[in-house]
Amino acid sequence: MTSIRKIHHVAVVVEDVERSLHFWRDVLGMDPSMVKTIPEQKARIAFLPAGEGELELVQPVDADSGLARYLAKRGQGMHHICLQVDDIGSLLTRMKANGVRLIDEQPVKGEAGKLYAFIHPESTGGVLVELYQLPE
Repeated sequence: MTSIRKIHHVAVVVEDVERSLHFWRDVLGMDPSMVKTIPEQKARIAFLPAGEGELELVQPVDADSGLARYLAKRGQGMHHICLQVDDIGSLLTRMKANGVRLIDEQPVKGEAGKLYAFIHPESTGGVLVELYQLPE
């Protein structure tokens, strides 16, 4: 059975990554390991290491994106939790067989060979969940 390795990151949707870094970096001292725009996700992100996990700040860069609609509807705050898993494909198959509503029925290949998929909040008690499988 596929195992959950850890909470990889918790994502917070923000209006402006640079403005948000004032608190997280300048006040709390959490230095970002990465700040960049990801055009295919229509987002600007910053990852801030915190122990074995990370905090991800996510800013929409396209007013027509799902992330922008989420921000407009719910405002800034918690967006999703990401779990690192061993075998994302078999986990998605098992979830689908158990009636879990998936946003991504197949893993999406991200940068550096990472595979990811989102689970709809309807099946998780209201929390958007992302799964990550990192390359070996």
